[in-house]
Amino acid sequence: MPGRIAIDGPAGAGKSTVGEHLARRLGYLYCDTGAMYRAVAWLALHRGMDLNNGAALGELAEKADIVISKPQIADGRQYTVTVHGRDITWDIRTSQVGRAVSTVAGHPEVRRVLIQQQRAIASKGQIVMVGRDIGSIVLPDAELKLYLTASLYERARRRYAEMVERMGEHNPALPSFEEVMQDVEKRDQDDQANMRPAPDAIIVDTDHLNIEQVLDTICQYVEEKV
Repeated sequence: MPGRIAIDGPAGAGKSTVGEHLARRLGYLYCDTGAMYRAVAWLALHRGMDLNNGAALGELAEKADIVISKPQIADGRQYTVTVHGRDITWDIRTSQVGRAVSTVAGHPEVRRVLIQQQRAIASKGQIVMVGRDIGSIVLPDAELKLYLTASLYERARRRYAEMVERMGEHNPALPSFEEVMQDVEKRDQDDQANMRPAPDAIIVDTDHLNIEQVLDTICQYVEEKV
């Protein structure tokens, strides 16, 4: 089987859910690189830093003790994210962090640090790594590259459904569907430069597929690599 599987795609395409389930099915390590960028964005906001100062954010990323591990709490999380020992798993999923992460991730100083860390994580193989440019930049020699896509409406619908399930339908902090769609659209615009699939990536349109159908489709490609 392919030792390293790269899954890319725009916000809300289902990368995290598919990546987590695929890793579990194959017995592989799962790594959501977006969580690493979100953790840096959260830490920068928490410390009141200037999000346009790439040098300072790069230094922050280099010194930050970010740990992504298997979930230790059964509250619907796919993994646990800690920064300097503090559990910020749900903190990094707020709209505020969502709006900030594209700016933070756009700084070469931040990307250099995190890409180096991501390559180190993947070096042992048997990993499913999810992000925006895994197949083209982070792991250009990955044995299997996938690019998941879906319409803007469907991606916003999925993101909103996740928030409702996690936060509760009557939670005053829950953003409206329109706000979620605007956030997803803004992420598309901000991430446009990094959203091109690798030339050898397999495109998987998830618009009309449930999770099991997507997994079955991907597992066919995995078997072809055996």
